[in-house]
Amino acid sequence: MPLLPGQGPHPSGRGGPSSQKLRRLLFGLLGLRRWGPVSRPFLTLAIESSCDDTSVALLEGSRRVRATALASQIALHAPWGGVIPETASREHLRTLIPLLREVLRRGGVANAPRELSLVAVTAGPGLMGSLLVGVMAAKALAQAWELPIVGINHLEGHLFANVVAHDDLVPPFLALIVSGGHTEIVHVRAFGDYRLLGMTRDDAVGEAYDKVAKLLGLPYPGGPAIDDLARKGNPKAFPLPVPMKDSDAVEFSYSGLKTAVLWLLRRFEGAEIPLEDICASFQEAALAALMAKVRLAVARTGVRSVVLSGGVAANSSLRERMAAARQWKSYIPPRDLCTDNAVMIAAAGYNNWKRGVRSDLTLTPDPSWPLASP
Repeated sequence: MPLLPGQGPHPSGRGGPSSQKLRRLLFGLLGLRRWGPVSRPFLTLAIESSCDDTSVALLEGSRRVRATALASQIALHAPWGGVIPETASREHLRTLIPLLREVLRRGGVANAPRELSLVAVTAGPGLMGSLLVGVMAAKALAQAWELPIVGINHLEGHLFANVVAHDDLVPPFLALIVSGGHTEIVHVRAFGDYRLLGMTRDDAVGEAYDKVAKLLGLPYPGGPAIDDLARKGNPKAFPLPVPMKDSDAVEFSYSGLKTAVLWLLRRFEGAEIPLEDICASFQEAALAALMAKVRLAVARTGVRSVVLSGGVAANSSLRERMAAARQWKSYIPPRDLCTDNAVMIAAAGYNNWKRGVRSDLTLTPDPSWPLASP
């Protein structure tokens, strides 16, 4: 028998006093009424908390955003020059419930168990403590409201930022995923069918931006700061090495480029550092490596559609280079969908659900969850 009118059993098939208490708690926290018979469009409630941004989104169908909200932690971590995992986890705990309230209100949801269809949540990769906050909240909601739940790979979410932004994007396509923790090219043969063509051997390109920015005394996060200064500088002022330029492998490496910047700075000890020219020269080498490997991947696979995704996809020069490419058609998401957000997780959740992917209340975060294998 259903636990409540119009509802079937929740994902684990369990119910009882404990789930009823949890329902009452969540109703109090989120200020929602009780529910009756179900009649609704397909609405996905998504939670993203893989690193230092807390985000919640409500998506109708595959692409229509009903509401989204995000709490950034940049100001909290900036004094330290990077994300402090324990601090990030505690901030997720503080901001998640208010964001849930806000998204449900702005999305016009008064009776969540009546109106919602699915809960999607980032389950990896990412910081374990941060992931736990989102996953445990999502499981609580799924249990209390008797909704299905699906755990989403964060990198797959980044692919779906482009699905939300471009209604003509269909597989097969290549994906250049670039962020602070990832730099890789993935062949998307079909949604759910991913082949890794190559990745970084060491540092991600976003990490290189942050570390070079720290060497230059620029604020965190370093990517936007370097991008802004690079636009005013001469990219040919200093001939920095283009990583993996002479390799025929679809691979990346950024540790050597960072070291080259370090040695370059030693030439200016006691003198004024030409920040704009150094930033422009670094960015020229870093992005030239990305574009070269995309060209190589296109040539080897014959796939002529390429999506750009991840936080570094917000870089102005990279966006310009991708848009100007003639060997392939580029799909570039708006900047608000480049960095971590729950809209992309909701879109990936909906697609996973339609493909028959299911999770249950045993869902556990995996901080090293790979999107694809070679």
